[in-house]
Amino acid sequence: MVIVFVIGTAGSGKSLLTASFNEWLKVGKQKASIVNLDPGVLNLPYTPDIDIRNSIDINSIMEEYGLGPNGALVLAADLIAEEAERIGGEIEDLQSDVVLVDTPGQMELFAFRASGPYIANELTKEQKAIVYLFDAVFSFNPLNYVSNMFLSAAVYNRFFFPQLHVLSKCDLLSSEEANRVVEWSDDPDALEAVIEEKLNGTRRLLSRDMMQAIYRLGLEFQLVPVSGKTHEGLIDLGSALERILVGGEKFTM
Repeated sequence: MVIVFVIGTAGSGKSLLTASFNEWLKVGKQKASIVNLDPGVLNLPYTPDIDIRNSIDINSIMEEYGLGPNGALVLAADLIAEEAERIGGEIEDLQSDVVLVDTPGQMELFAFRASGPYIANELTKEQKAIVYLFDAVFSFNPLNYVSNMFLSAAVYNRFFFPQLHVLSKCDLLSSEEANRVVEWSDDPDALEAVIEEKLNGTRRLLSRDMMQAIYRLGLEFQLVPVSGKTHEGLIDLGSALERILVGGEKFTM
C-alpha cells in the first residue's frame, strides 16, 4: 500500500484530480481508495471510502465553540489529529494498492499547522508521497510560478516525503502555453530569462533571488502537465509515482 497526499492552493483542482486519478488507477486493475480530509467541503466529484465529515462536522463546531467558518476549520484541523489513529486503522482495513488523500481546500490548514505533519505520519507507516499542484492558469505568470515554487518547497520542508509536482488544469492553457511553463520547470535558465523579460523592479529581484535560493537547496520542480477534466497526463503521473515509490513497478499488491 502507498499513500498519496494531494496538496495545493485553493482552487488548484485537488478534488477533481483525485477523482480522475482514482478512476484511472481502477481502469488499470489497481485497487484504489480515497480519503477525504476536508471537513468543510460541501460537494465532491467522488464518493470517498473514508470521509472525515462523518466524524467532524463544521456546523457543530461553530455552534459548540461559538466560532466562525474560518475558526471552525482551524479547530477541525486539530481535531482531525485526534482521529489519526482511528483513520489509520480504517485505511489499513481498505487493503488498497493506492490510497489517495484529498487534503483541505485551504492548504495552510493541513500543510502549515502542527497537526498536518502529525496526521500524515501517524495515519499509517506505509510508504507516502505528496502530489503538489501548480494551478496552470495561476502559474502561467512567472511571478506566480516562483511563488508556487516557494510554497512547494515549504510543503516539502514540512513533510519530507517524496514529492511530485503537477501542472494541474492544463486543459485551460493552450499546448504552447502549458509547454512553456513545463520548460520553466525543466530549465532554470529559461525561468530566469522570463523573469528578466516579464518582471521589473522589486518583483524581478525577489523572484530571481527566491528561484536561485530554492535551486541552491537541490530541489527539483519538473512539472507533469495533468488535467483532471480531460485525463491528460494521468499515465505520466502514475509512472512518476511508481518510479519514486516502488522503483517503477506497479502498485498492485
